[in-house]
Amino acid sequence: MKMSYPLQSLARCVLLVLLVSHCQGARQGQDLKCGACRAMVDEMEWAISQVDPKKMIQTGSFRINPDGSQSIREVPFARSEGNLLELMEEVCERMKDYGERVDPTTSRKTYERVTSRNGKSMDLSEAKLDSRVTSSLKYACETIVEQHEDEVIEFFAHETDNVKDKLCSKRTGMPLYYLIQYMILTTRDYGSIPIPPP
Repeated sequence: MKMSYPLQSLARCVLLVLLVSHCQGARQGQDLKCGACRAMVDEMEWAISQVDPKKMIQTGSFRINPDGSQSIREVPFARSEGNLLELMEEVCERMKDYGERVDPTTSRKTYERVTSRNGKSMDLSEAKLDSRVTSSLKYACETIVEQHEDEVIEFFAHETDNVKDKLCSKRTGMPLYYLIQYMILTTRDYGSIPIPPP
């Protein structure tokens, strides 16, 4: 049985609407994952920066080797595995300090801090603040921390430059959209684009 032309057109339109709505939902899910990853990195970097850089911790084996020596070394406490694990336990709780902003031209969602760490007032005019956003962001953060715990610890223990871009785009497969948006906002606000190394 052959469909008439108007019926075929209607079927195509319905299929197109379903496809677009599915893609829109997938993109919004990616926006949330990217935002949670980038917020998690911001919070981890801030927490690491609050630790005294002179504070050291001994790591390695405390066993005595056959030659009488020990395999102990000192590393900065801020980037030690123990401290990073402790910070990761608390980092997703800080997602309550973030709000959602929707780009009016692209309808892409970004997540930004809505409460300052130092008490200064912040521009909240375009940020959406509600419990649904913060609980979704917290859940996405917890998922990332659980699924990528080793990568997060590895990056924060050894990397200091462009951790957000490297971790949230390359390792975890998060979209590069946020890197591009960051570059656009930086250009708009500061007049230059900091290009991260490949």
